[in-house]
Amino acid sequence: MIDENVKLHDKFSIEVKVGFVAKRKQKINNFALNIWFFIPNSLDINRFTYSKANFYRDLTSHIRLITPSYLLRNIADQTIPPFISLEKSFKDLSIAPTRTNKANYEYQLKMFVSILKSSLREEVSHAITSKLGDDRDFLVQSYISNAKTIALKFRSLQWIINAPTVSNDLLDYFLFGDEFISNLIEFHTFRLLQLLKKQYPHNYSRLKPQLLELIHQEINYKEEKGYLNVEKKSKTNNQELVFRLGMLKKYAESHLFLDVKKQRDGVWTEQILFSLVAGLSMIFATIVAFSFQQKYGSFTMPMFVALVVSYMLKDRIKELGRFYLAHKMNKRYFDHKIKISTHDNEIGWIKESMDFIPEHNVPNDVLKQRDRSSILEANNRAGSERIILYRTMMQLNRESIDANSEYPIAGVNEILRLNISNLIQKMDNAEFPLYYPDDDEGLKTISGEKIYYLNLILQIQEEEQWGYKRYRVVFNRKGIQKIETFDS
Repeated sequence: MIDENVKLHDKFSIEVKVGFVAKRKQKINNFALNIWFFIPNSLDINRFTYSKANFYRDLTSHIRLITPSYLLRNIADQTIPPFISLEKSFKDLSIAPTRTNKANYEYQLKMFVSILKSSLREEVSHAITSKLGDDRDFLVQSYISNAKTIALKFRSLQWIINAPTVSNDLLDYFLFGDEFISNLIEFHTFRLLQLLKKQYPHNYSRLKPQLLELIHQEINYKEEKGYLNVEKKSKTNNQELVFRLGMLKKYAESHLFLDVKKQRDGVWTEQILFSLVAGLSMIFATIVAFSFQQKYGSFTMPMFVALVVSYMLKDRIKELGRFYLAHKMNKRYFDHKIKISTHDNEIGWIKESMDFIPEHNVPNDVLKQRDRSSILEANNRAGSERIILYRTMMQLNRESIDANSEYPIAGVNEILRLNISNLIQKMDNAEFPLYYPDDDEGLKTISGEKIYYLNLILQIQEEEQWGYKRYRVVFNRKGIQKIETFDS
């Protein structure tokens, strides 16, 4: 199964998050995802102005394991994972700080805070989107109660590792986790408060005191521990805080990111085929040389001319053969093959490729999803859009994934970020003058905003069936304005 989500990452970047969920009872899981980019022709994006190298420079890919899913109330329970695994790793470390116990302690610590981050996010979303409106107060109060319990229980573990056998650097790992958890609770509580205020003002007025109490508890705790807090009038402090938040996030989630080894796809096949072409061209040159030698002799002018011409044709045959085979290989092979592994154990691979596709080669189902307006369809006869296909294939080994984690890992997330800065270089100015009549002055001018549309069609293969999802990016010289979603 493939889960996808497209959102705005920053002013000039689109983020496509794709979750490849491997089936539990199937050893080898294969996935396919095609992303079709329909780009306005006026932006002058084509194979000559925008090469593969340009595309891959603009594309950033992060590959990581999907965070195990736990309910917040289950994390608060001391009798089940992940808390029980975390507590055991603390005890093992304090008793025997071996290399294995140190590694497991850090792994369990990172896994715990990552799971908590995901659970807090899901709990807040559920409290807001729940169709049982009468339970919303109960859901928010449960969130508050469980968040308090988890923070208290986690902080109580410090006394287990406050021992002579545990070094200061290992204690620092705990403090990183503690600071990260406090920031998580504060952030998601603010987020919950903001969403309630916007969507459910009656619930907001009732729950506001309890939510603010939880926020103040975490702020006070961070002050006591010397952790950074937001300061209204200190730009330097807040810059340091933003940097610190980023570093803590990278540290806490580093165990989920996979090791990747990227290489060109079909390298050996390419070399073998190119060698065969070189051999065929050499056979041609040799046949010509032998034929003229037998007829005219070794040291004659016709033989000299024949050798020169044969070697000229030999080089052309070799280059034309290489060009033909390279074109054919681009259709059969991908640009890159990426081996993905965790703890030095390979769990699968990804292949990726990018090409400009003529419209007559685009599947009808994709064009149907594109759903052009009548005026755009009329203009498209003159080529009003350029089409890029970014295709991905992934293979995951379910047994290898399970063997490398004691937690239930559903699969792999691939996070793609495409920077569109290269697409805006030949845009018109965003400001466009518009006029309207005025009885006193005759006319008045207001400023309109010129926008462009980048359409994305996600083509997802679920077993033998293809599913589709359309997104439209609204952008101009100022950057991305919004991303619109269309139902299939």
